[in-house]
Amino acid sequence: MKVHIAEYIEKSGLRKGFIAKKLQISPTQLSNIIAGRSYLRTPNLFLLAKILDCKVDDLYTLEEE
Repeated sequence: MKVHIAEYIEKSGLRKGFIAKKLQISPTQLSNIIAGRSYLRTPNLFLLAKILDCKVDDLYTLEEE
C-alpha cells in the first residue's frame, strides 16, 4: 500500500504537530503512519481526510504486484 498522507499534509500547509493533536495521537505515531509503519483506525482516517480536505481514498493507494 502506498501512503500519500505526507503530500496532502504539505499541500494543506498544516503542521504535523497540529494534525497529531487533532487526531489525539503523538507526533511519533503520525510519523509512523506517514512512513507506512502503522495505520490509523477508521474514525481517525476519516477525521484526517476532513482535516486535509480530501477523500479517504486519496490518502492511500493499493499497489498491484
